[in-house]
Amino acid sequence: MSSLDTSPTEGRPERLTAHEARQRLEHERNARLTQLRALDEAGREAADQVTAAQKDAVQRVLAEIEAAFARVHDGSYGTCAGCSRPVPAERLEILPYTRFCVACRRHGA
Repeated sequence: MSSLDTSPTEGRPERLTAHEARQRLEHERNARLTQLRALDEAGREAADQVTAAQKDAVQRVLAEIEAAFARVHDGSYGTCAGCSRPVPAERLEILPYTRFCVACRRHGA
């Protein structure tokens, strides 16, 4: 069983399948690309620091999403980069490109 396979725990999967992970990441990537296009349009009308900061933030998230696709490919997706434990499926549902569990993120990992 790969680290992305699901095993029912109280009716909820413990881990996302690779297919589910890819779907969530595709959705996040498409949403961020849409944001970036909207910011580009807004930037043409008013090139200001706020728009530039928003674009930078969206581009950072896109880079994190691409890195998550690489983790799906190499089999490390869903494993916390801080403690090496599985990232809960609930967290991955909310933030599919995260590299950390809540505890490690909270402690600055």
